[in-house]
Amino acid sequence: MRTKSLKKNKINVVTLGCSKNVYDSEVLMGQLRANNKEVVHEEEGNVVVINTCGFIANAKEESVNTILEYVQKKEEGLVDKVFVTGCLSERYKPDLEKEIPNVDEYFGTSDLPNLLKALGADYKHELIGERLTTTPKNYAYLKIAEGCDRPCSFCAIPLMRGKHKSTPIEELVAETEKLAAKGVKELILIAQDLTYYGLDLYKKRNLAELLEALVKVEGIEWIRLHYAFPTGFPMDVLEVMKREPKICNYIDIPLQHIADPILKSMRRGTTQAKTTKLLQDFRNAVPGMAIRTTVIVGYPGETEEDFQTLKQWVQEMRFERLGCFTYSHEENTHAYTLEDNVPEEVKQERANEIMEIQSQISWELNQEKIGKAFRCIIDRKEGNYFVGRTEFDSPDVDNEVLIDASQHYVKIGDFTTIKIIDASDYDLYGEPLA
Repeated sequence: MRTKSLKKNKINVVTLGCSKNVYDSEVLMGQLRANNKEVVHEEEGNVVVINTCGFIANAKEESVNTILEYVQKKEEGLVDKVFVTGCLSERYKPDLEKEIPNVDEYFGTSDLPNLLKALGADYKHELIGERLTTTPKNYAYLKIAEGCDRPCSFCAIPLMRGKHKSTPIEELVAETEKLAAKGVKELILIAQDLTYYGLDLYKKRNLAELLEALVKVEGIEWIRLHYAFPTGFPMDVLEVMKREPKICNYIDIPLQHIADPILKSMRRGTTQAKTTKLLQDFRNAVPGMAIRTTVIVGYPGETEEDFQTLKQWVQEMRFERLGCFTYSHEENTHAYTLEDNVPEEVKQERANEIMEIQSQISWELNQEKIGKAFRCIIDRKEGNYFVGRTEFDSPDVDNEVLIDASQHYVKIGDFTTIKIIDASDYDLYGEPLA
């Protein structure tokens, strides 16, 4: 029988899923560090905490495979303990305990104090805003709210994250000041729904007021908005965006579909006409803004006519950024009562068609940037290139600006003006202006 080592535990936090999970892992790591625990992110450690995603089939499969991988390492004596937290274990805890019993303990999305206790640490309330950031030093995520009150038929997030709960403005400002003191220059605001911010605390949609407070923080130069909802969008946000140079002319607004029968079944609370007008209002209010969206194909009952409506609309709207998902049939959601009647291969074909259209749009929009100069933030060096982004690009999901490192030098973490000299579908190539 293997004997446990007497060495001090090293806790390895493994993060799967979205930026909200990245944020939660950073908070966990900040708490562990404050308890004098040795903690690493996705490196070797004898105690492993897996922060899982349970959103759609692919994400769930990745989470389960990661759990199985570390359970196997535990059986081989390579790690001592495995703990699982996050959305998957919030949603499927009884099933996971039954199917993968060799995990030491499972925790949900709001179980941080209990998880810390299991790791031999105390939850410290005074550590508001203290995180061990895992992103490049120049940007960080700021989660302004937890949970979601929207009734979308296909989405399991309210099951895993609960009802919408805003974080007070003063706490977010304090957290931002701490991030700025560490050298963070770009703040990426995240929530399940940014536009709902403040309704629970201030009895009104208060995103604009939050932005007004955040732009005053010294050191923060870009503020980016992720995950807005189209219904009830607070238009005063666009006024602040236009007026305040620190707020990137960029918004991520997942629209999911545009055919009216599908929007109705999805319980999105809007129509094709209303959505199209909203986007026109965006572009009129902030000329030149980049709009990122995501769409879902293969939703139950999506006919060829519905798909053609979506396809035509994507061509007409010419989104600067667009991602496409195939529908995932999720238990306990409203849409689960519908027949998942679009074959998998048809879903994939439709997704491919949408992304082919978007690839062409992206290529055309990128060609227009050749010869122009943009203020870019430099995130990293990769191979022979320095990799940066314009204000119209978010990390990991959008275009990147590539600068030939054999010809030019730019400082990682800094802003620099880059002239675009070439462009492909999803990448820009540039050189610094002296």
